[in-house]
Amino acid sequence: MFKILDLARWAPSGDNTQPWRFEVVSGDHIVVYGFDTRDWCLYDFDGRPSYMAHGALLETLRIAATGFGLDARWAIRAGCTATAPVYDVTVHEAPGLAADPLLSHIETRVVQRRPMHTTPLSAAQRERLVAATGPGFQVQFFESFAERFEVAKLLWGSAHVRLTCPEAYAVHKEIIEWGARFSKDRIPEEAVGVDPMTARLMRWVMQSWARVEFFNRYLLGTVAPRIQLDFIPAMACAAHVLLRPRRPLTTHGDCVEAGVAMQRLWLTVAALGLYLQPQMTPVIFRWYAQAARPLSAKPGIDDAVRLLASRFDALTGSGATDPFAFFCRVGNASQPVSRSIRRSLDELMTKP
Repeated sequence: MFKILDLARWAPSGDNTQPWRFEVVSGDHIVVYGFDTRDWCLYDFDGRPSYMAHGALLETLRIAATGFGLDARWAIRAGCTATAPVYDVTVHEAPGLAADPLLSHIETRVVQRRPMHTTPLSAAQRERLVAATGPGFQVQFFESFAERFEVAKLLWGSAHVRLTCPEAYAVHKEIIEWGARFSKDRIPEEAVGVDPMTARLMRWVMQSWARVEFFNRYLLGTVAPRIQLDFIPAMACAAHVLLRPRRPLTTHGDCVEAGVAMQRLWLTVAALGLYLQPQMTPVIFRWYAQAARPLSAKPGIDDAVRLLASRFDALTGSGATDPFAFFCRVGNASQPVSRSIRRSLDELMTKP
């Protein structure tokens, strides 16, 4: 059980929050205690990104179990609260069960935030990615120069909102571990994706919102990070990929299933020798717009979010109510030298 959990903990989560804790109840029963970060994280809209992380964890656990000839199945415990869902995982011996082909990629899967090669995806690679997510999801690709340029413009606008929103600043200040190549519970500075000079400036500016506002207003403070973190990476990739559920994400379980599909997509990217970077901000901002819910108390932010949502719909040929789950870019690149790691299994074990 502990070997399975030691692999499962490598599942992805927003900003490396790892919103889960484990309890081994018996030789065939694991309890996963989930939580979300909506009380402090602007990006955890209704807990959806956390629920998707839970789904990625549960799928990773299932894949890991196959390496030991075990069949793992999970269920959401009845009566648990929305902010603290509980998942019961049962594990049984399954003679003849083959190890899942994605097993070997659990620990090597990584975020690549730096520019990738623009070598197009092959037809076979596209087919593998489409098949990875299962029948409940569609996969939409944006591959041509013109399509990548449109995505780059969308991310440019999304990044402006992200970098001028005080509620987002409070999150950004907490999630970066400055001066680090690896981080067990945040994003290390070297993995952020900017050059060392920009990183040093960001570190100084982000010490206070007053500094951020001054730089944004008088010194074009959003330009350098948007170029390095959004526009150039958007152009420098093989494709952008949108994971689209065939039904709305109306329940907690819908979001968990979306996380399962997301993780299978991501692990398949790794199996193809490619890399992936999540681009969830436009999806999350669109969730706010769809719900007619304010994102910020700062004037103008919510108008910008609604405009971004309509531009996203136009780019994807979607209706305003069509569901989106996960957005990312993929491509070939060198192995990142910096990455988020994970809390130790001992730190993640708990009891009710």
